[in-house]
Amino acid sequence: MENIEVSEGEARFNFAEGEMLLIDKPLTWTSFDVVGKIRNSLKPLKLKVGHAGTLDPLASGLLIVCTGKLTKKIDSYQAEDKEYTGTITLGATTPSYDLETAVDETFPIEHITEQLILDAAKSFEGEIQQFPPAHSAIKINGERVYEKARRGEEVEIKSRLVRINSFIIEKIDLPVVHFRISCSKGTYIRSLAHDFGKVLHSGSHLSSLRRTKSGDYRVENAWNLEQLIAEIKRHKEIIK
Repeated sequence: MENIEVSEGEARFNFAEGEMLLIDKPLTWTSFDVVGKIRNSLKPLKLKVGHAGTLDPLASGLLIVCTGKLTKKIDSYQAEDKEYTGTITLGATTPSYDLETAVDETFPIEHITEQLILDAAKSFEGEIQQFPPAHSAIKINGERVYEKARRGEEVEIKSRLVRINSFIIEKIDLPVVHFRISCSKGTYIRSLAHDFGKVLHSGSHLSSLRRTKSGDYRVENAWNLEQLIAEIKRHKEIIK
């Protein structure tokens, strides 16, 4: 059989011809976990399945997954601007710039005012040079840099040019700052959170993150992963 077509209410898929699936990635799942789950649910078909833009395990939200012939369009989906919401916790840093690793240093925050926070956010808007975290999926000599970092090896990473369209502070409840960011592809929100603390003459780390938009696609229109898998399994008999 060359394809699978699934219908349930308004849900209708043709995975071999190609589907672009909007998934609300669960917290603690890797992007590869999601791709693997969908690929396994489509067995025995041997289909290409890939995602358009990695989300860290400690981030939730919109993940675009493509199947079949539509995997050829992954690069174009990945090139779109992204939007995120989340929280930055001031006064402490971690080696991974988020909660994957434990706090390694603490800093005073008594001097930080609401206006300083608003000014700091504004200073990041526009094109900036950014250093990706050492705990990231970037490859150096064929190896993910987070693997080197977890072994305690020194990692030299080059900066990259990214664009911050907007950095909006939605709520301040010190030491926690709630934000909404629109940015170009390749932007590391963890690095932004880390650098945010430096601008405030303190330290900080990313304490939560959710991707809400990629291009024109919104997380409100995304599938719950388990519901999607259940939808496919209900029609398993048509896979031959």
